Amino acid sequence: MARKEPSENPGRLSQIAQTYKMTRQADPRIGLVIAAVGIVTFGVILALGFLIGHPIYAGILGALLAVLAMAVVFGRRAERAAFGQLEGKPGAAAAVLQNVGRGWTVTPAVAMNKSQDVVHRAVGRAGVVLIGEGNPNRVRSLLAGEKRKVARVVFDVPVHDYIVGDGEGQIPLKKVRATLMRLPRTLSGPKTTEVNDRLRALGDLMSNMPIPKGPMPRGMRLPRGR
Repeated sequence: MARKEPSENPGRLSQIAQTYKMTRQADPRIGLVIAAVGIVTFGVILALGFLIGHPIYAGILGALLAVLAMAVVFGRRAERAAFGQLEGKPGAAAAVLQNVGRGWTVTPAVAMNKSQDVVHRAVGRAGVVLIGEGNPNRVRSLLAGEKRKVARVVFDVPVHDYIVGDGEGQIPLKKVRATLMRLPRTLSGPKTTEVNDRLRALGDLMSNMPIPKGPMPRGMRLPRGR
């Protein structure tokens, strides 16, 4: 166990440094904000310590609270910067879904049209969640079609559908995770596994893409992804 600690700490520090660099690109004042939060928190606690006659204890407590406050502010601003970089890009909703947390099985791009509007699927204790991103008018038809497919396979399970966006009746990208976490848990663990197994038969766009059998003709090249 002792051998793992030296290798883990550099990895964590490197991750924090990379997150800070990414956040600073979108939020150049992040360093000043974090420093100000730490100084103000420490100063307030230390001042209270002088008032009650225990400046040393207050200084120690102030240092701990200052570090905690800096970490909280840094985490929130880093999350905001990450969402800012993702917003408006294809597949942003899938990236958020895949970081929702344990208990959810995410299948990106279960439906897509020629305009690259797309629907992603997540399965958890709350049932089946379909997330659409793209033009709202086109996405609605995609969602309706995918709901019909899901209903044929798991007709006794709640199906929730949302469209990512800032318009009326849509949910912003940064609220996707919170929306899923607030859904009522109606399925047991074994039932969730059963639903996942059934829906695997539907697959996604890649698994449903027809692949010709037999040897590839000479001179034929595989299409490059865009």
